[in-house]
Amino acid sequence: MHEVIIDCDPGIDDCLALLYALKSPHLQVKAICVVCGNVPTKIGVRNVFHCLAKCNRLDIPVYVGADQPLVVDFTSAQDTHGMDGLGESQLASDVVDMPIQSETAPAFYARIFAQPTQLSVIALGPLTNIALALELNPSIGSNMQRFVSMGGAYLSHGNCSPVAEYNYWCDPHAARAVYQNLNQTIEMVGLDVTREIVFTPNLLSYCQYVQPEMGTYLARLVQFYFDFHWQQEHILGCVINDPLAVAYFIQPQLCEGFTTFVDVETQGIARGQTLVDRHHFWQKKANAKVLTKVLPDQFFIQFLSVLLDAPASVIAEDLKLWKIG
Repeated sequence: MHEVIIDCDPGIDDCLALLYALKSPHLQVKAICVVCGNVPTKIGVRNVFHCLAKCNRLDIPVYVGADQPLVVDFTSAQDTHGMDGLGESQLASDVVDMPIQSETAPAFYARIFAQPTQLSVIALGPLTNIALALELNPSIGSNMQRFVSMGGAYLSHGNCSPVAEYNYWCDPHAARAVYQNLNQTIEMVGLDVTREIVFTPNLLSYCQYVQPEMGTYLARLVQFYFDFHWQQEHILGCVINDPLAVAYFIQPQLCEGFTTFVDVETQGIARGQTLVDRHHFWQKKANAKVLTKVLPDQFFIQFLSVLLDAPASVIAEDLKLWKIG
């Protein structure tokens, strides 16, 4: 059982990742921290509580973090996720006045990682909270087990500019600060692997047949995302980036990659680009593991098994037999 803190900006795919993490028998989610990103922080908090309530896990503490990037102006991704962050589904409309922790997310990190722990962090959004925590306690990275970040791109094109992935583009100064100062290998789950994780209409239909209640819920959640991906990239379905970060954390064998030095551009037309020094041009110590290959079928077997409360062997056989995907 892995103990984790999840830092997120929910978002449709963040919501899917949270449901997956909360339901997974392999993870013990100790806390959730919220950062501005896909949606403003206030909306993100509401969406976190929606996920907690759906999984009957309102015992998990929620810490509110940054509502602005370190330097640049905040630009949400509500064009992608809807104004409510959940595809205009209004799924979280019944969430009111849930109790948040009085301590801020950066202060929580600084305190909880003041000494070595068994905790790891899965960061699904911009890295603002982590960067602010490093200012309070520069040793946080040394005192955690692992740090997985959904963000960046190596050979893949970007999703909010020709070269940049949204999380790092949203707060490039925070991303750069974390890569330069965390003193922990950053496991970069970037667009090179997440673009392979496409939740298709066939998979959605399969979910509706296997587990009608969850299938109906997923249909409400992802339809806006389906429409966006078709309009923007003519993808039939939607790329669900964040659940892969959780799945990879649980099963690192799902992905392959290499360790190297990574920096992040903070300005100009290349803002947010991850500069991956695979050939050691700069001769700097490696600070990241950059993922480049993924097993999408194995991901979906594990992901759907957890979400649908079905044996992985049954999911695997169904996906193979009926060529669902």
